[in-house]
Amino acid sequence: MKKKLALAFVLTLLLSLLLTTSALAQTYLFSLDEEIVDVYWESDGTLSLEYEFVFTNSAFASPIDFVDVGLPNNNYSISNITASVDGHPILDIEDSPYVTYGVALGLGSNAIRSGQTGTVRMSITGIRNVLFQDSDDSAYASGVFSPTWFGSEFVEGSTDLTVIYHFPPGLTPEEPRWHRAPSGFPSEPATGFDADGRITYTWRNQVASGAQQYLFGASFPQNYVPASTIQTPTFWQRLGIDPDALFGFAIFCGVFLFIFAIPIVSLINNRRRKMQYLPPKVSIQGHGVKRGLTAVEAAILLEQPMDKVLTMILFGVLRKDAAQVTKQDPLELELEDPLPDDLREYEIDFLTAFEETSRAKRRRELQKMMVGLVKSVTRKMKGFSRKETSDYYKKIMERAWAQVEAADTPEVKSEKFNENMEWTMLDKEYDDRTRRTFRQGPVIIPGWWHRYDPVYAGPARTAGPSVSKPSAPSMRPTSGSLPTLPGSTFAASMINGVENVSAGVIGSLNDFTSGITRTTNPLPKPSTSTRSRSGGGGGGGSSCACACACAGCACACAGGGR
Repeated sequence: MKKKLALAFVLTLLLSLLLTTSALAQTYLFSLDEEIVDVYWESDGTLSLEYEFVFTNSAFASPIDFVDVGLPNNNYSISNITASVDGHPILDIEDSPYVTYGVALGLGSNAIRSGQTGTVRMSITGIRNVLFQDSDDSAYASGVFSPTWFGSEFVEGSTDLTVIYHFPPGLTPEEPRWHRAPSGFPSEPATGFDADGRITYTWRNQVASGAQQYLFGASFPQNYVPASTIQTPTFWQRLGIDPDALFGFAIFCGVFLFIFAIPIVSLINNRRRKMQYLPPKVSIQGHGVKRGLTAVEAAILLEQPMDKVLTMILFGVLRKDAAQVTKQDPLELELEDPLPDDLREYEIDFLTAFEETSRAKRRRELQKMMVGLVKSVTRKMKGFSRKETSDYYKKIMERAWAQVEAADTPEVKSEKFNENMEWTMLDKEYDDRTRRTFRQGPVIIPGWWHRYDPVYAGPARTAGPSVSKPSAPSMRPTSGSLPTLPGSTFAASMINGVENVSAGVIGSLNDFTSGITRTTNPLPKPSTSTRSRSGGGGGGGSSCACACACAGCACACAGGGR
């Protein structure tokens, strides 16, 4: 009997190992060796695209059987799309279930197998509503385009990325204007002519990232396309009024004498909806806790206000000696050169935004940074429970406060607060709790305080060769007494940090957040198809592409899932 039980146990163990190995094998990992995008701005005001992707599938990954390609908007027809893989026509083309604006290319029997390299090509014509009036010159039309990129969890290595703009026929070389090039690309595109004699702008980066969004923009005189194809801001948009809110107000006026409460409730819900920037798919039932998120990423998961999230990032870069506040209201930073090596991607994007001298451009760059951060957290939460994970990080926040509040000396309290500062900011009652905690007694100034408070002299900067710094400031006294601030002054300064970011950097918190929500959690649209796909998962990545208005404006585009 014992031998039979032992044999059954061994067989069960072997079966479990086989099933686990099979499950692990269903993974998607590839390199995007090359991506070439020809972008044709046509004389009828539409956009045509020609994509060429060269994929090398990992030797241990599942076949690449679907590739999702993002498109600028939903003003296109699938009948205008042709595609192929290694010269074999792709006939399975349908709306992507993972990208809001995009299509899924089903490779079928020509899927790119493990360890193999394959070339996928796609062409589409007749994409409408892609040109806008240039914000710098009303006589010019402007277009900003972002080529498809893929989820960072699926892509390894670098990508040789080339983007070629083909302007409408008839333009002279002096007429087109290029916008600021994305980081990693030449500041000025190479100018030339295509086989049809059309002027071209070419951007190329041989070590680009296939998992990163890049925006390319240019403008040309409006007289080369029909005036009806160029979109201009409406009267209400010029006044900065949200058309949705205006519509709600009109309803309120129309039925005020009969049902006055409905429009009021609608406006309140609309405002609340704009602040919900995390996409609903994060709340889809998963299991287990996603550990390893930073305090900033946990703040995104908890949908903390955007001004508080930006302040957490600000304190993070100051603590890493990456920047110094030169003015608190409005907030201005002086960046260190070179930057520290331990900065996270969103911290680098945050600092890059502050290199913009224009407040409007800085605001748009910060919105782009937050969109990327929200999408990154969304990808990391795939398969995990949002509720369990949120509760987990709330407990970390409570433990952080408990360590600060339990400290019996100013030295220990200051040290614990400095260690746990970003986690304490997850508290919805952060302002009041900070005031209560530090209302009595002095607070020892953290070692990075001079970078935050321009009034505080701090350590003098010395000329000549830079001196090495500790990786993290120490709060423990070494010799003599350490500089202190009254507790109430310290608490007020910490709390004012959020107010300075809100008032001096992003302006209206509602408008700033709604600009992010439109991309990361847009209002649902009626479904145009009831088709479903059976079988295995896709081999693409989270892909996206976009085209949008005006010189230097932010680009709203579709995010997605594979």
